[in-house]
Amino acid sequence: MTTTLDMPMSCGVACRALLPSALVALVMLPGAAAAQPEQSAADPVVHLAVVDHEPASEISGIVKSQTYPDVYWVHNDSGDDPRIFAIDGSGRIVMPRGAESRFHVGPESTAEGRPLWPGLQILAAAHFDWEDIALADGRLYIAETGNNGNARRDLGVYVVNEPNPRAVRAARIITFLPIRYPDQDLFPARQWHFDSEALFVSAGKLHFVTKHRPVDETGPEPGAKLYRLDTEHTDRENVLMLVGARDDLVWPTAASVSPDGRRLAVLTLEALWLFDQPSTGGDWFAGEPQRIPLPQARTRQAEAVCWDDARTLRIATEQRDLFIVDLEAVTAER
Repeated sequence: MTTTLDMPMSCGVACRALLPSALVALVMLPGAAAAQPEQSAADPVVHLAVVDHEPASEISGIVKSQTYPDVYWVHNDSGDDPRIFAIDGSGRIVMPRGAESRFHVGPESTAEGRPLWPGLQILAAAHFDWEDIALADGRLYIAETGNNGNARRDLGVYVVNEPNPRAVRAARIITFLPIRYPDQDLFPARQWHFDSEALFVSAGKLHFVTKHRPVDETGPEPGAKLYRLDTEHTDRENVLMLVGARDDLVWPTAASVSPDGRRLAVLTLEALWLFDQPSTGGDWFAGEPQRIPLPQARTRQAEAVCWDDARTLRIATEQRDLFIVDLEAVTAER
């Protein structure tokens, strides 16, 4: 990777140039092979597993299937092929029936002459900078919304009927929903506030959380905005609706709504934020959130989050580590 912010990476080399030196030291640790630091007995963030499959090299999004038991969908960050991977709850790759005779799962060093499983291909799609994935009503939504240089004019969301990971090897998109921010009129913008790594579905509508990136590369810059997609045009840009903003949310990397629709989890590199569903209107940012600090020496570059159930969150990192957060344990500590 190069170090210019024009390249389609979310928090790779260019992003690391913006982080405080202490945090850089954490995210630059080796990947899946790195040993996890010892965990405190009181820490509710528990290391679960490593996705030990080299093609899943830089996990940037995760969502739990609502149809297929013990299946989670993950995808890589910028510059990868248009593909997703199915994993089970312990991080093992799920392949279609019969694929094991042609493909290998695990580290390349143990491939035994068979190529590594390349993942489920998403046909009629491109992967410039996929940043998050969501699921609702049997459809996967893949956010092509990475915008480091704040100059892209081809942002949008791929919509795919959720495939059966044990039966098919590829899926074609249903459509692509182009999006545009209502408050951006220059490309690049004067203020780099139009890069989104967080997508979630609430009340049947897609929502996007942006992060603020300083033009002078001194950041990260505090602040985030919340937008909603109210239309689904396929032949022209859908102008997003700005519904909320916060000045204290720094560098959000993923978001997910609880199965009952009552809580929103927003992941940052330093903490997990929990917002209650607004009593009126659509501004999830309006209330007072609960903030759960992350043990950065272990979570490092936390880039993806989803709900296992109403009390349990699952975090994935670009280093392919999986963590579980027991919210009841968090409450009990307070």
